[in-house]
Amino acid sequence: MNHIKLLIMDVDGTLTDGKIYMSAEGELLKAFNIKDGYAIAHLSEKDIIPVIITGRSSKILLKRCGELGILELHQGIENKVSKLLSICDKYQVKPSNVAYIGDDLNDLECIKICGYTAAPADAVEEVLNSVNYVCKHNGGEGAVREFIDKL
Repeated sequence: MNHIKLLIMDVDGTLTDGKIYMSAEGELLKAFNIKDGYAIAHLSEKDIIPVIITGRSSKILLKRCGELGILELHQGIENKVSKLLSICDKYQVKPSNVAYIGDDLNDLECIKICGYTAAPADAVEEVLNSVNYVCKHNGGEGAVREFIDKL
């Protein structure tokens, strides 16, 4: 997989277990897997740029990305494909050189155009049937680490 230059990740249900804990003031917490974080933080050793594209917006995610050194964080994105293609243009990378991991229907269009794709074990069926690799781990439980190890 030495042709992969970008790893694009979804968040809720992929980097997390998909549960969102909310209060009247908004989102309270998200649970991230430390093993996923370790692998993401070491992607630069493989010359792979970590990217997050997510439909939701979260201050918690901003803080986690800061801890991991993820500079390409795109929140509140309705059209993930358009954002993915603009990131590819920015880095002069073809979608065939992009790895993508996601778990739900809003990830399908990205999955269809990327070079190597994966889904957590608990992703929706349409996604599971569309990816190159189905992780043994669920979202938020090491699926991203598993995928990075495959890369």
